[in-house]
Amino acid sequence: MNESGHQVLMEQDVLRRRLDDGDLPDWARQHYETFRETMLGDRDGAPFPCYFGIESERNGDALYTFVDSMTDKDALLALRDTLLEYLDVYPDYSEACSLVAFFKPPAEDLTEADYHEHLWHVLQFLHVNDPEPWPADIPTDPDDPTWEFSFGGEPMFPTTRAPFYDERVSRYCPWGLEITFQPRALFDGITADTEAGQKAREVIQGRIEEYDGVCPHADLGDWGVEGDREWPQYMFSSDESQAPDECPIRITREHPKVPMAPADD
Repeated sequence: MNESGHQVLMEQDVLRRRLDDGDLPDWARQHYETFRETMLGDRDGAPFPCYFGIESERNGDALYTFVDSMTDKDALLALRDTLLEYLDVYPDYSEACSLVAFFKPPAEDLTEADYHEHLWHVLQFLHVNDPEPWPADIPTDPDDPTWEFSFGGEPMFPTTRAPFYDERVSRYCPWGLEITFQPRALFDGITADTEAGQKAREVIQGRIEEYDGVCPHADLGDWGVEGDREWPQYMFSSDESQAPDECPIRITREHPKVPMAPADD
């Protein structure tokens, strides 16, 4: 953790120091500063809806990385390695330790459909290059209410922000794709079947309407609840015609998922 460069796992104080020292690319500065302002600022007096995200940024609980491309193999392999490192350290780092991944802005403007395609390409790449088997207790069919994207043996909830959101501004990021990876373990005690979880959802959904000026998205739901599905929540649609009708990822329990390089003699 905190190795040199920007495609590495960084603590908040290290990230901010590198920004102050000019050791990170301009696009990385733009991404992180916008993210921090969104988490800690307000919109016409309304705070960001997810108070867990606010507290995480305020307290320095999260870890961060920057990714040079949404498609380049080497950049995505670097993300794979960073995500594995994060999964190794997060339980001892903080009870609210998510991983925020900022992607380099594309060279040209992209459509909403493009961003959906890129998100699922990233997740499919991570799955195919995952060194660990798919968890035995997580189904492989995304149409199952207990399906969850999993990596490194852990179910997790990746949420995104992107430039195409006009009204749903809590999901808006002007620079490009942003993915926050949250292991399912971070939600222990605040799931939908707990009093604390129900209260949290009530507060957050009320704040979504105040912050965004629109009702919570129709796909907003809870893991494991019949009728709700996880995968549409990873990147909410703005224009349904540009969003996938079915989950684009293909999951296999076969392992390893890609041929291993032959050992040197």
